[in-house]
Amino acid sequence: MSKYSFYLLIVISFLACKQTPSGDSGGNENQNGNENENENVQAAVAEQRLEETKEVTFDKSISDNLSKKPKDDFNREEWGEIIETDSMTILDIRYATENNFTEKQIYDCARCFLRPEVKKQLLGFREHMIKKYELGIILYDCYRPRPYQQKLWKIVPDERFVGNPAKGSMHNRGMAVDIGLIDKNGNILDMGSEFDHFGQESFHSATNISEEALKNRKLLKKEMAYYGFLPITSEWWHYSYRKNIQELSDWVWDCD
Repeated sequence: MSKYSFYLLIVISFLACKQTPSGDSGGNENQNGNENENENVQAAVAEQRLEETKEVTFDKSISDNLSKKPKDDFNREEWGEIIETDSMTILDIRYATENNFTEKQIYDCARCFLRPEVKKQLLGFREHMIKKYELGIILYDCYRPRPYQQKLWKIVPDERFVGNPAKGSMHNRGMAVDIGLIDKNGNILDMGSEFDHFGQESFHSATNISEEALKNRKLLKKEMAYYGFLPITSEWWHYSYRKNIQELSDWVWDCD
């Protein structure tokens, strides 16, 4: 790390300590115009880490299964698809089922798309977690087309729980994921609450959860930041990539 980088991180750490927490409602990353009460500080930290991170490359012993190609039914310049290449990646796209807080199916089928740069960083994070911790990832949501956002809003028109499609969100840009961690046997790690649980237990500030859950949340938050992904206050599962932010999109993927 350069001398400049060292001093910058000291300043950032000092500013972080001075921040006053503010409330944030579950499901809406745009409420009050802030995604996180520490967004500016976290963005600066992530920016610095991205500058210090080498170009993401993949270990052949881990990434051989990446040769299992996604379908060729989308614009690869605009999108990248995450698929279940091995046991260290689980897709549990809840809005393609009735197993979500609305108890209604929102998506016509379960697929996980992200912007290409975001996909690359997420796969870099995945490989890092496999190599360092023998942990994999479970994805609950990825890109969310605005037509599906509108459908969700029609069911629950409440910005405490659902982002207003008129404003859009990082999910609608293909730059956010809802993510958890799994062990090498595919068991989901304790994160303190279920995905899409809109209560105090889901806040990063929660203290009424197990020590194991606190440890797992801290690990996910720390390692995701290294790859440019930042959290929001009220949802331990939600992370968005904050570089090269893309436009909102209405594109909807095909289903078989």
